[in-house]
Amino acid sequence: MPEPTSAPGQGSPIVNDELEQPEPPRPCVFIHVNHKQILGAHVGARALRHFSKNNDRFDIKFIETRDHPFLVAREGDLFLRNGVRRKWRMNDLQSFTPLRFMPPELMNYQGRAVVIDPDVFAVSDVWALLSRDMEGKAILCRPRSRTSRDINGPLATSVMLLDCSKLRHWKTEEQFNEMFDGERDYKKWITLMYEDRGNIGLFENSWNDLDVLNKRTRMLHTTKRWTQPWKSGLPIDFVPADKFDAFPPLGWLLYARRKIFGDYAFLGHYKSHPDKNQEDFFFGLLRECLEEGTVTEEMVQQEMLNDHVRKDALRVLEAAPPVDQVVARLPA
Repeated sequence: MPEPTSAPGQGSPIVNDELEQPEPPRPCVFIHVNHKQILGAHVGARALRHFSKNNDRFDIKFIETRDHPFLVAREGDLFLRNGVRRKWRMNDLQSFTPLRFMPPELMNYQGRAVVIDPDVFAVSDVWALLSRDMEGKAILCRPRSRTSRDINGPLATSVMLLDCSKLRHWKTEEQFNEMFDGERDYKKWITLMYEDRGNIGLFENSWNDLDVLNKRTRMLHTTKRWTQPWKSGLPIDFVPADKFDAFPPLGWLLYARRKIFGDYAFLGHYKSHPDKNQEDFFFGLLRECLEEGTVTEEMVQQEMLNDHVRKDALRVLEAAPPVDQVVARLPA
C-alpha cells in the first residue's frame, strides 16, 4: 500500500492546459501533526489502510508543523483564544491544529479531502466518507457537543470531509496571523463559527466518535488527552482549555495558574485509559506499523526518551492482541 507522505508547504501549482482541463487530484486523507504526536499519526495512517478495501482510490498525507515556517515565526507571541491572550508555543501538544484548514490549499482548491487529528483512528473504510454525497455542502463534520445535533453551535473540526473547490476563502497562514492581530479568535476559528452555516452539513457522530469505541464507531477520536493510551504515566505536556464558557471562575483560576507558575505547573501525569479495548486497539495498530516498516523500534525508543510515548510502550505492544480480535470483541 502507498505510505503517507508529508504535504508540501504550499503544494505544487497546477497549470491549466489551453485545450484540456486537468484531472482533479485523487481524494486524500490528511493527518495534521507536530513532533509530539507523530507516532499517533503513523498509527492513524495504518488504521486507515487496515480497514479500507479501497486503498488504491485515495492518498494519505501528513501535514507537519515543521514544514510551515509561519507557525514557528510566531513563537512566544500572544494570540486571541476565547477572548483571552495566550502565548503561542510550538512545543504545545496541539500546535498542529491551525493546519487542519490547509487541505484546500494543498489540493489547489480541487477535489475531496478528509482531514483528521493524529489521535483519530479509523475503525471502518474511510472511502465511505470520502465518496459520500455531500448534497452541495463544502464541509461535513459533527457538533462538538456529545449530546446535541445543533449545527448552529460550535462544530468539531478534528474530522472533516471537505469539498476543496468550495473553500477558496481558506487561507491558513493569513488567517493564523489574524489571531495575533486580535482580528480572529482561535476558539471561533477552530469551531467554524466564522463559516456560513449554509455551507456545512453534519455527518453521523460515529465518524468522529469522542472516546467511544464500539461496533457502531467509524472513527475513534481519543479526545480526553489525560488518558490517551500511549501517554500513560508521562508528565502532562499540554495546556488545558480555559473554562470561561462553562464556568468563568474556573477559567480565571486556570488562567492565573498559567500566568504565575507556567503552562504545565501542577497538572500531574497522564492516567491509564479506562477502556482496555482502546489501549489494545492502538497498540495492535502500532505493532502492524512495526511489521510494515512505517515505524521502527528505534523511533519508538526515541519517542519514549522524548516523553512523547509511555516508557513501557514496547512491552505493551508485544502483549496487545491483533486488531481484528479487538474489534470482534467490541460492545454493541
